[in-house]
Amino acid sequence: PQPGDLIEIDRPLYQHWALYVGDGYVINVTPVDEGAPSLSVSTVSIFTRKAKVKKQLLKEVVGNNNWRVNNKYDRSRTPLPVEEIIWRAERWIDREVPYDVLGNNCEHFVTELRYGKAVSDQVS
Repeated sequence: PQPGDLIEIDRPLYQHWALYVGDGYVINVTPVDEGAPSLSVSTVSIFTRKAKVKKQLLKEVVGNNNWRVNNKYDRSRTPLPVEEIIWRAERWIDREVPYDVLGNNCEHFVTELRYGKAVSDQVS
């Protein structure tokens, strides 16, 4: 992956999304629930109302799941400059954000960073 790429991770029942920032790291939103480690995201946690933005190693976020670079919205949207994408992403690290599986999920978060507009096919 290249800095600014969207990473799609296969999870049971849904896709998790992260933004690649370089040197093996991604920025992603992880559920805030009773201390659950981010890589063992349970299906129950997709219904949480709060999330925390974390910078983590891609391999830790992926665990044993499959993943791919998926900049699928590049066909219909113009990505922001890479430096701006990374700058925007890093401002969110360690901040708690509202989370809603239908209106404000992990895919919405990373597409907002890459394109300046939140989009999620999973809920369309």
